Amino acid sequence: MNCETIKNYNYLNYDILKGFDNYKYNARDTSPLSLYIMHPFWNFVVKFCPPNVAPNVLTFVGFLFTAANFLILSYYDWNFQSNTNHENTTPIPAWFWILAAVNIFLAYTLDGIDGKQARKIGLSGPLGELFDHGLDSYTAVLIPGCLYSIFGNCSESIPPMRMYMVCWTVFFNFYVSHWEKYITGVLYLPWGYDFSMWGSTAMYLSTWYFGYGFWKINMFGIPLSRVIEALLHVSAMSNIPMVIRNIYKSYKYKTGKMRTFSEAIRPMYPFVMFMFLLILWPIMSPNSICDTDPRILFLLSGTIFSNISCRLIVSQMSNTRCDSYHWMLPVYSATILIALCIPQLERLLLYMLCLATTLSHWHYGTRVVQVMCVHFNRICFSTKPRMENKPKEID
Repeated sequence: MNCETIKNYNYLNYDILKGFDNYKYNARDTSPLSLYIMHPFWNFVVKFCPPNVAPNVLTFVGFLFTAANFLILSYYDWNFQSNTNHENTTPIPAWFWILAAVNIFLAYTLDGIDGKQARKIGLSGPLGELFDHGLDSYTAVLIPGCLYSIFGNCSESIPPMRMYMVCWTVFFNFYVSHWEKYITGVLYLPWGYDFSMWGSTAMYLSTWYFGYGFWKINMFGIPLSRVIEALLHVSAMSNIPMVIRNIYKSYKYKTGKMRTFSEAIRPMYPFVMFMFLLILWPIMSPNSICDTDPRILFLLSGTIFSNISCRLIVSQMSNTRCDSYHWMLPVYSATILIALCIPQLERLLLYMLCLATTLSHWHYGTRVVQVMCVHFNRICFSTKPRMENKPKEID
């Protein structure tokens, strides 16, 4: 596959694009925090948003606020040890925690008003929803990755491997919500999202006011950081009973897609396979990569998770069959096998795999958005049409 072929590669075939043409947004938000506090607030804020601001601009800027927190912490706290008593470490500057709280709240607000802006100016459609949920899938690793810097990697806090499992719990909850829509046709927005965004903002402000030592305080003999760890798991998994109930009702009353069991379970195969590989690797690692390079391991897992999620979201929005196999699975399997057999190459392979996954995911996301912009006669970051007369076909 030459460079020109890669540049023009289409991930969306005719059936997928036709499915998008018939797509209708169907989501239900039952969170009390969202319904009675955030939606009235977002309805007020969106009134001040100029009509020439594209909804995707709001979505992307919101994502950048979250990414900025992760990038700044990568500079100050690469190995999650700055807010600890380790030797030769300097605590993260206090000003950052105020900035982090502002950034995460702005990201939350922009994520709340982008759809309202789209409906206000008449630009609602599959492109905006896919763009929104695709970036949300990336933040599934950025947000817990930032919170880990509050606690730090030390004996009084959460070990990296346990925080890594928190990330996978968050991944699972996000993925299951979209798998639920793949089966039921309805996106039931999980309550945990709103509480996690408010909780993250509160934790950043608490760290600024009380200092990082606050999270080392014992509560009934247990460090506060480990109490938060348990709450993160509970918050992420709290949606599972409702998912089971909603799927059951969709089959009972025949309101969903009525997929057979084998078809309904297809999206879980790539997720489970990558989860197995990426949890097995640090467990068997001869160099303890989760202790020596936790940030890269987190980022690698979050990036491939985002790619898998985006492919599921494309399938459920276009009502097409989801892939049960991901092309990078043999690449991961071979890389991990070599890393375990040749420990001297393990760290290099970890970084190379993260880079390759990131470039592949960015290409996928960029190309999908480009194709959808052509198909729907849209410019991603503009309210103007791509051209006056929509082309009949896509190259």
